[in-house]
Amino acid sequence: MTESTKLKVEATIAAAPDKVWSYYNQPEHITRWNSASDDWHTPSSENDLRVGGRFKHRMEARDGSEGFDFSGVYTEVSEPARLAYTMDDGRQAEVDIEDLGGSSKVTVLFDPENEYPHEFQQEGWQAILDAFKTYAEAN
Repeated sequence: MTESTKLKVEATIAAAPDKVWSYYNQPEHITRWNSASDDWHTPSSENDLRVGGRFKHRMEARDGSEGFDFSGVYTEVSEPARLAYTMDDGRQAEVDIEDLGGSSKVTVLFDPENEYPHEFQQEGWQAILDAFKTYAEAN
């Protein structure tokens, strides 16, 4: 997809890039922040953080009514500044962590899927990034 069809979410986090990188990528942290709302959670996470490595985050409704695996393969890993990956459905995403000197700007560009409206997807990804920001700044 061209960059113009990608959706973008951003957050500035009051933490250095090294901490942001760790909290964004380590499974023990991912399971504590990776949800768009309080009625969802990520009970398990696997992350082989290298080019060609796979990730799989199990996302489920807390009431058990639905769930899915968010998974894919890394195409770029440049600690602590950049990740790129291809999701299992072929969509691509890029995560950039910019050092702002004492804080970090996280920008995520991603290919939308065709099932839900783009606005809904952008709101969901932004809610997850906002949950990450809250978690990273509080821990």
